Amino acid sequence: MMKKIFGIFLSAVLLVPGVSGFCPASAAVDIGVALPLWSALPFAGILLSIALMPLIVPRFWHHHFPKVSAFWALVFALPFLYFFREVAVHEILHIVIIDYIPFILLLWALFTVSGGIYVRGSLKGTPAVNSVILLIGTLLASVIGTTGASMLLIRPILRSNAWRIHKVHTIIFFIFLVSNIGGALTPLGDPPLFLGFLHGVPFFWTLHILPEMAFASVILLALYFVLDTYYYRKESKTAMPDDAPEPLRIEGKRNFIFLAGIIGAVLMSGTAKMGEISVFGIHQTVENLAKDAILIGMGLLSLAATRREVRAGNEFTWAPILEVAYLFAGIFITIIPALAILKAGDKGALAWLIQSVNTPAHYFWATGALSSFLDNAPTYLTFFNSALGKFYPGLPEAQAVSGLIVEKIPYLAAISAGAVFMGANTYIGNAPNFMVKSIAEEAGVKMPSFFGYMFKYSIPVLVVLFVVITFIFF
Repeated sequence: MMKKIFGIFLSAVLLVPGVSGFCPASAAVDIGVALPLWSALPFAGILLSIALMPLIVPRFWHHHFPKVSAFWALVFALPFLYFFREVAVHEILHIVIIDYIPFILLLWALFTVSGGIYVRGSLKGTPAVNSVILLIGTLLASVIGTTGASMLLIRPILRSNAWRIHKVHTIIFFIFLVSNIGGALTPLGDPPLFLGFLHGVPFFWTLHILPEMAFASVILLALYFVLDTYYYRKESKTAMPDDAPEPLRIEGKRNFIFLAGIIGAVLMSGTAKMGEISVFGIHQTVENLAKDAILIGMGLLSLAATRREVRAGNEFTWAPILEVAYLFAGIFITIIPALAILKAGDKGALAWLIQSVNTPAHYFWATGALSSFLDNAPTYLTFFNSALGKFYPGLPEAQAVSGLIVEKIPYLAAISAGAVFMGANTYIGNAPNFMVKSIAEEAGVKMPSFFGYMFKYSIPVLVVLFVVITFIFF
């Protein structure tokens, strides 16, 4: 079956005018201009596999999802390599070396270090306790990043609600607030804001979207408290642990040092200038390589310095990070044409979209809708550059950014909020979403499917909220 699908895809490529005519590619080929929009079909294929196969063929998916991910990667990569040769090799190596490996190393380091921090004590999973944990996570997300806050707090909130039957909504709102919206206030909070910082946006400029972030957070926290109160009243109180109250205490505290090391390494990679080296023909900055080395070091130190009993208390296993690594390997490879077309701007197959974005509301929804499914960092950068070109054509980037952050605040605020907020619309919209889902499922929580998450939670809750935000702020 897989061979047949690949054969159909390759035949389609050969029959499409303008593609079969490519000569062996040279470095001059702009794949963002050359690739048609349907070249992103393998990306759609892997998303549909993640959405549907756990429902249709759950046993097959559980045992073979790494093979499914590899299949879709090959469906795209083999024709891509055949027609674009050196350019294709360069693009694949580039996304692996520059994007995928740092992405997985950061997740691995945070997953490993946070797994060594065990919050012991009496947390009963009441609406008040859960709401406080969500509030703390939302505030922490802008300090230690959405991934760091998610990995630090997901296990305590799972343990405090282990006795409850109705707890899926708690994990969903955790993703909404801690894994996404809470990271909107500093460049440390979410990758697109860090990218803006690297391009000249001042570190604290993102506080301009404090009103939008506070409004969204207060509404979601209030809605969660009401919803959790409703479900809490349906729980059997006899299931609540009746042990003697145990004071809260934290074990594995030295992991906070390693967590600080991770955050410091990320910040260093954006501020230090140590030169460049070539890795398989891909230019990589020395500071990024130093960051990755520090991440590995922090993870290994955590493993060496944390007692096994602490990780056992967290029910720590490697399964969630392995699932993310396998699936996102396929996602990162198949996402190449979508990102390339987006980066091509007016010259690519999505030129109609780029040209139709004019108002702050347009920027909010265009950036957000694409960030729901694509990597939100390059999506942010695409519309960031689009705004610079629209308002300050011909000016050097530094001068144009200086104008944008003072004269066009609503536009940059819309781009920033869209990239951060709407990452919560799907499981793959932001890095920690899928990790939180995997950890919750390993703990026995029956999380909704890909489409179940969207149609039951993100569309009726978040999309409605974002419409309100559009009318109030943009």
